[in-house]
This record gives sequence, C-alpha cells and structure tokens, in this order.
Amino acid sequence: MFGLEKQPHTPFEFELEKELKADPTKAHALLKVAEAKIHELKTYLRQGTASEEFDDCGSLLHAFAALKRVLERITRRKK
Repeated sequence: MFGLEKQPHTPFEFELEKELKADPTKAHALLKVAEAKIHELKTYLRQGTASEEFDDCGSLLHAFAALKRVLERITRRKK
C-alpha cells in the first residue's frame, strides 16, 4: 500500500540500542546504575514520604524498571 510493500522489512532500532549493542560494557554499566537507582527508590519509598513525592518516586521507579528490562533484553540479544 502506497509503495511501502516494495521496501524490505528491516527491524527498527533506536540509536541508543545500536550504541549499546556496539559497546556491551556500556550496557552493563547502565544496567548497574539502573539497578542501584531502583534499590535507592525502593528504600526511599519504604521510609514513607509526602504524597506528592511518593507519586513522583513511584513514577521514577517504574521508569527505571522499564529501562532495566530494555537493557537486559539488549544484553541478552546477539547482533
């Protein structure tokens, strides 16, 4: 449709994903940073904070968890 079927299908990769596949040590370093931040946020949330800060920390925790999942997929996947 609209000439798109003529193009070969290639999987889309983000620039960060390409960089991390090229340099696996950088991916492992970012993974360690993400794990440390997750641990830090969990301890902060367990201590109890104001509701506004609690919601912000919860959002950050979800973001770092998503980053961790993506980094783990990249490090497991081969080129």
